[in-house]
Amino acid sequence: MAATTSGARPCPANFSAAIDHVLSGFQENFLWPLLVGEFLVAVASNGLALYRFSTREQRPWHPAVVFSAQLAISDLLYALTLLPLAAYFYPPKNWQYGELACRLERFLFTCNLLGSVLFLACISLNRYLGIVHPFFVRSSLRPKHAWAVSAAGWALAALLASPTLGFSHLKWPLEAGGCTAAQPMACTRCMGTAGDHHLEAYAAYSMVLAVLGCGLPLLLTLAAYGALGRAVLRSHGMTVAEKLRVVVLVASGLALYASSYVPYYVTQVLNVHARQRWRTRCPTFANEAEARAALDWRTYVSHQVTRGLMPLAICLHPLLYMAVAPSLGCCPQSCLGCTGSRTPEEDAGRSGQVLPLKITATPPHLGALVP
Repeated sequence: MAATTSGARPCPANFSAAIDHVLSGFQENFLWPLLVGEFLVAVASNGLALYRFSTREQRPWHPAVVFSAQLAISDLLYALTLLPLAAYFYPPKNWQYGELACRLERFLFTCNLLGSVLFLACISLNRYLGIVHPFFVRSSLRPKHAWAVSAAGWALAALLASPTLGFSHLKWPLEAGGCTAAQPMACTRCMGTAGDHHLEAYAAYSMVLAVLGCGLPLLLTLAAYGALGRAVLRSHGMTVAEKLRVVVLVASGLALYASSYVPYYVTQVLNVHARQRWRTRCPTFANEAEARAALDWRTYVSHQVTRGLMPLAICLHPLLYMAVAPSLGCCPQSCLGCTGSRTPEEDAGRSGQVLPLKITATPPHLGALVP
């Protein structure tokens, strides 16, 4: 018998095991091959981005390059957690690597996901400062400040992710024998969420992650990009085509954010609350059929879909790098805002600015963005 939250009546273990088997079907049939594909693309693309940052950008790196490199590192580390997760979901769903590995995998997954969101916000704020406060950027912002902010970002991500080390746990087999598709109750589960007796605490934690790990960075990103868009659109020194390119870049970044991170965190919170409601009702179910009928399938499937689609963001981040970073294009002229008007002296002194809105007629208030 498994205890439920808040000291309520226990939920029959066979009900919980039967429901777990039903819910695992989506992961075993659809999620694991998607994660493998995303792992391959994300490792290759972000690994290439880091290689080009390290070999093509002059040192010391410009703050924008520092933040972009941190984002690439975070994305790469996050991608590395997808392979053991895919191996776990491969049918029959069974964790074979021990409890310590289970806790570390869940921690690294959460930590690097948070790091990805935080460094996207840092890049957005850096762009905002470059346009709205160009004199401050030129006189005060140095690479050492970007490295200090990056260290703080990593520390914050690790701090927010640390509770997963306590919540994650192994769920041991309820039956003897080997784990097979015919004997799912003989399989070991790596639970990334809390057990029943800690579910209320985990619900509060998931809300904190949604607010601090997604909501607040999203608001900062929206504010920064909003100010950037207004500054560019009001500029009299840029052509309509040049303004459009910047607007498209900003809109694509926001769309990527809103279509991946936001749905994931929202459905995670909803899924935890749906689980709480089911656990509360569990002791009253007469049989397994009634327990299955009470499941909130729409919320669960929505969360699993966002789990599969959210890693697409880390696969697409290098495309954003390529649009704004000369070092990631096939040639300097291929990136957004780069032109052939650079002199050899400018090429030699290029500082790795990731925000090269450099154009033939650069408005005075956009000068801080030109390397």
